[in-house]
Amino acid sequence: MKYELVCGLETHVELSSKSKIFCSCRTDFGAEPNTHCCPVCIGLPGTLPTLNAEVVNLAIKAGLAVNCEINTVSKMDRKNYVYPDLPKAYQISQYDLPLCKNGYIELGSGRKIRIERIHIEEDAGKLVHKGGDIYIDYNRGGVPLIEIVTAPDIRSSNEAKEYLEKLQLIMRYIGVSDCKMQEGSMRCDVNVSVRPENSNVLGTRTEIKNMNSLSFIVKAIEFEQKRQSQIIEKGQNVVQETLRYNEELNFTESMRSKEDAQDYRYFREPDLVTISTSRETIEAIK
Repeated sequence: MKYELVCGLETHVELSSKSKIFCSCRTDFGAEPNTHCCPVCIGLPGTLPTLNAEVVNLAIKAGLAVNCEINTVSKMDRKNYVYPDLPKAYQISQYDLPLCKNGYIELGSGRKIRIERIHIEEDAGKLVHKGGDIYIDYNRGGVPLIEIVTAPDIRSSNEAKEYLEKLQLIMRYIGVSDCKMQEGSMRCDVNVSVRPENSNVLGTRTEIKNMNSLSFIVKAIEFEQKRQSQIIEKGQNVVQETLRYNEELNFTESMRSKEDAQDYRYFREPDLVTISTSRETIEAIK
């Protein structure tokens, strides 16, 4: 039996604002570790975030460039999880009311890859592994991101590559981001499942995290498509889980069981509840 790839992408793009999303710390890449941090972006008790208006404007610009509708009212939420590079133990993000929705990017074939949503959020810090020790650099914490989430419309690794190349070109052209994958300013989580050809039923998906190379994204999708197809052919079930891609050996390996939204226990952020965007502002950005 032949199996069809069903793939969706969640692309994180760092915005080109000079300061972070909730404080005035700089966003320059390559600074000495922990020199671009303050009590707000490392989440010290008693600090209050203040939303950077330029971040909202850049996100709206990105949404318009990929044919999205812009919500005139959106809101911020707390996405709760405990990890060393997230000092507050939650990330300020958006959940049920994102800034942008219902867009698309058209491929050369004429097929449209639907974009379900674009939301703004803060980046986490960075773990640095040296000689068996782990260090934390919080410079990246609080750098503004947009997350661009597609529908599961991608049917080949080449379509995934073309979509990402077009997205990268658009974001660079409009000045929203430099999209330098080698510096982490554009990185991708890849959701992969397979199903029998001509079926409309979605299979169990896995998610390959934090990919920052187009060539490795292609290889990871092709490996995971083959792996899942072989599992189903053996009469076994694909396990929903989060994976990492081993670039040296060209295979995916398990990181953890896949989280769903309820695992993050989203809460409304009390100090940044709503973002009101007038139609006049949207027209001005156009």
